[in-house]
Amino acid sequence: MDERKLEVLRAIVTDYVSSQEPVGSRALVERHDLGVSPATVRNDMAALEEEGYITQPHTSAGRIPTDKGYRLFVDRLGSLKPLSLAEQKAIQTFLAGAVDLDDVLHRTVRLLAQVTQQVAIVQYPTLSSSMVRHVEVVSLSTSRVLLILITSTGRIEQRALELADHDEATLAELRAHLNAATVGNSSSQAAARLSTLVDHLPASLEAIGQATIATLLEMLSSEASRRMVVGGVPNLTRYGAEFETTVKPVLEALEEQVVLLKLLGEATTADAVTVRIGQENPYKELQSTSVIASGYGSQIDIFATLGVVGPTRMDYPSTMASVRAVARYVGRFLSEG
Repeated sequence: MDERKLEVLRAIVTDYVSSQEPVGSRALVERHDLGVSPATVRNDMAALEEEGYITQPHTSAGRIPTDKGYRLFVDRLGSLKPLSLAEQKAIQTFLAGAVDLDDVLHRTVRLLAQVTQQVAIVQYPTLSSSMVRHVEVVSLSTSRVLLILITSTGRIEQRALELADHDEATLAELRAHLNAATVGNSSSQAAARLSTLVDHLPASLEAIGQATIATLLEMLSSEASRRMVVGGVPNLTRYGAEFETTVKPVLEALEEQVVLLKLLGEATTADAVTVRIGQENPYKELQSTSVIASGYGSQIDIFATLGVVGPTRMDYPSTMASVRAVARYVGRFLSEG
C-alpha cells in the first residue's frame, strides 16, 4: 500500500475510534492535513474499501475500519510512544505498596483496567520460570509437616505431608540440605540437584528425606499456572453497541480460564506486544473483540503473561503502550522484590 492511502486509513481509524461514527471524506479533509483534494481522498477511500480495509455500514454513511484495516494500522504503527513521566510514576507508586504476590497481581489488574478502560487479565507466574528463594519445613504434629516453597517471584507453594516421627533437630538438618540443593537455582536445576541429593542423604534423614524430596519435586514440576486474575469486566458494558448481538457471550467466554489462558498464550516475550484482532481470535464469542498481551518477567525469564480484552474499536497505540509499560514494571518489581 502506498503511503498516501495508509495515511487515509490511519485518519479513518483515528476518527472512528474517537467519535464512534462512520467517517466521511469531507470530515477527513477538514480534520487532517492530508495534502490532497477531497476527490483524491474519495478515490483512496474507494480503493481501501475495494481492498477490504474499510467498509460502509449502511447506505449514505461514511466508512469504518474492518479487522483487516485495524491489522494493517497496527502492523504499520512503527514504534510505540512511551508513557509520560507522570504515567510512569503513577504505575510505580501504585505497585510500590504491594505486600505479596497476590497483592501485586490484583493491583496490576486494577491498574490495567483503569488505564485502558478494557477488561484486564493477569496470569500468575509459573514456577518453571523463577528461581527458588527458600524451602521451609514446619512441624504440624509428631507425624505431619508443612513443606513451603518460596520463589523469586514471591510465589508461595505449600503442601502438607505425613512423615514418620521427627524432631526439630532432624527437621533443621533436612531443611539445611534442601536449601543447599535448591536456593538460587531454577526449578529444573533445583529438581536435578534434589534427585542427586536423595542418594546422598545421611542415614538419619533417609526416612523423612525421601518423602519430603518427592513432594518437593512434584511442587517444582507443576505445570504452567492456570490461575488468572480478571478485572474491569464492567468496562465492556460501555461498549454494548460494538458487539454483533449482545455483550453476554463475550462475558461468558471471559469466565472460562482455558479461554483466558489461550488468549494470552502467544505473548511469550517481555517487551513485545501481541495483538489479536477480531476474526483472528480462536473463539467465536470473542471475534468482535481484540486482545493485546505481553509477557512479564526479568531480562532472562518470562514469568507469565498479562493483557486486555476490548472491542476492535479501541485506541491501539495507547493500549499497546500501556500493556507494555505495565508488563515491564511488574516484571521489574517481581525480579527485584
